[in-house]
Amino acid sequence: MSKNEETRSYGQGAQGEPDAPKATKISFITKLKYNFDNSLSRAGAFVGYVFVAIIVLAFVMTAVQGAVAAVAALNTPLDPASYFFSFWAAFTKILGIGSTDAWGTQLVNFIYWAIGIAISGAVIGFISAAITRAVARLKEGKSAVIETGHTLILGWSNRVFPILSELAIANENIRKPRVVIFAGTARSVMDAEILARVPNLGKLKVITRTGDITNPEDLKRANVSSAKSIIILDADETGDATVVSTVLAVKAVNANPATRIIAELDDANTAEAITTSTNGQVIAVRSHDVIARVTAQASRQPGLAAVTLDLLDFAGGEIYFSRVPALEGKTYADALLAFNTASVIGLVDAQGKTSINPKTDTVIQAGSRVIAIAEDDDKIVYTGVREDIANKKIAPFTQPAREPEHLLFIGWSSMGRSVVSELAQFLPKGSTVHIVAEQKHVAVDELKSLKFGENIKVTHASVSGDIDELIAAASAKKYNEVIILGYREAISEAEADSQTMLTMLQMNQLFAAAGNGVEPTRLVAEILDSRKAELARVAAADDMVVSDNLAALLIAQVSENPDLAPVFEDLFDAGGASINVNPIEHYASLGQSIEFAELVAIGRSHGESVIGYRTLKNSKSDPASGVNLNPAKTMVFEPAAGDGLVIIGNLN
Repeated sequence: MSKNEETRSYGQGAQGEPDAPKATKISFITKLKYNFDNSLSRAGAFVGYVFVAIIVLAFVMTAVQGAVAAVAALNTPLDPASYFFSFWAAFTKILGIGSTDAWGTQLVNFIYWAIGIAISGAVIGFISAAITRAVARLKEGKSAVIETGHTLILGWSNRVFPILSELAIANENIRKPRVVIFAGTARSVMDAEILARVPNLGKLKVITRTGDITNPEDLKRANVSSAKSIIILDADETGDATVVSTVLAVKAVNANPATRIIAELDDANTAEAITTSTNGQVIAVRSHDVIARVTAQASRQPGLAAVTLDLLDFAGGEIYFSRVPALEGKTYADALLAFNTASVIGLVDAQGKTSINPKTDTVIQAGSRVIAIAEDDDKIVYTGVREDIANKKIAPFTQPAREPEHLLFIGWSSMGRSVVSELAQFLPKGSTVHIVAEQKHVAVDELKSLKFGENIKVTHASVSGDIDELIAAASAKKYNEVIILGYREAISEAEADSQTMLTMLQMNQLFAAAGNGVEPTRLVAEILDSRKAELARVAAADDMVVSDNLAALLIAQVSENPDLAPVFEDLFDAGGASINVNPIEHYASLGQSIEFAELVAIGRSHGESVIGYRTLKNSKSDPASGVNLNPAKTMVFEPAAGDGLVIIGNLN
């Protein structure tokens, strides 16, 4: 081998290995300092160092004391008459040494004092830092939860606040109700928002913790296995994917099959799969579909949104289950008139099958329970079948033929597609839907692709948001309803609600102005954030669907009583029975007093379960104020034009 070959070095990328850089020599002092710094990050190491320092200093001070004792000059007593003696005595007392002995003794005492100050300062600093870290950890929400029997909410969204409000009402009779919220949001943010938005929760205590809801190790801090119910919110843009991951994480740390889990999901297939795979332990709440269904039906039935909210909240009447032996062998028709202070809506048979508004000739078997709306479960008292009403001859009612309807949608989102799909099942042939959406929020191609069957003709206009464009759309024809939707996916909830309220004001201004070709029309608006509901009422909508309220009430009800899940599934499923607000004149003569029991009997003859009524007069200022659910059967009132009868039956 030649000399050149022996000394050749190969750079990286050439044949052979790259030259290794020469290692920098690290001094012993540097290594010692490096290891010392690293060890200080461990709390136990600091305590050890302090203990070693005290031992070393004790040896050193023993030697110092011996040296001082050997020097005669340092052991000579001080002259108490000298000025310096007085000064030194005062100085040492201030320092806390307080010695007037010989110079040697005072020197040793001074060194002891300095050592004591140094060690005490280090220990106090260490304790202070430890306390600071502990407080910071508590503020971060990283500590474990020791609550038991609590409701656990996983995820953070606007629905948290109405859920907390409802749980506070539902748990008023509980001694120490607790709710734990575990989410990826900072604890300080959650606490501040809860205090600002729901400050009056009564006895309900809310504990917040921060962590990854999809991580089983993190979830252990929430004491999942001791929770009485678990609510998983659809709280981010990933939607069902995060909810499913959270369900799996919960199952990984909780082996108790009795713990009820309520999961908010959008996709029907995902909801069915997760319910089936967990043997029914996970109850899927498809809030998106419920909101769409209520919005769609609210556009056709004045007051329906207010009725639905009234039924779902914990204030006033609620849905209860009760076994009534006196009804066994009788029919569902008999049950409808058998309770003066409760409104029957369905049955649960001995096998647990739920039937909402079953056929009136359904026989109530032994072991069956009635499903009824009542102020409390002890109000479901059997008062006997009203034979005077039950046997009364009722004139048949013929439903008038329906004319094609014309709907104007202002604003658009994925919710709009669901709403129109729901409406398409019931609108008469020849009906039209015109969609007006701002081009900066909704792509034109999305609007062009919309189709909802042969009965409905869909047209659209992509606009810039100018008022003249709104006038042109609203004056094009006489609409039966104007439905204002928020731009859910395009902008924030706050911006979407602000846009909705602005549009409401503009439409009401157009309705009031003369000569613009816009005829006054019933206005239905979707509000995403319940905080904006009061402002929206000022903007004067005939009906409002408050999305987060509706979803939150449904979730809260099921979390408190999982038996309600099949009831709501039937009520809010397109194929089941549903809540309706029908014109009162279909059941009674206007201006003539009638007993509520008679209205129940008339509804029964139509195959409907009557649960209340809505008066137009009282609902003009606030849609909810006109709703009266579960009045006494003996109550008498005088129907007026615009009033509605609240029934559970088939959609018309």
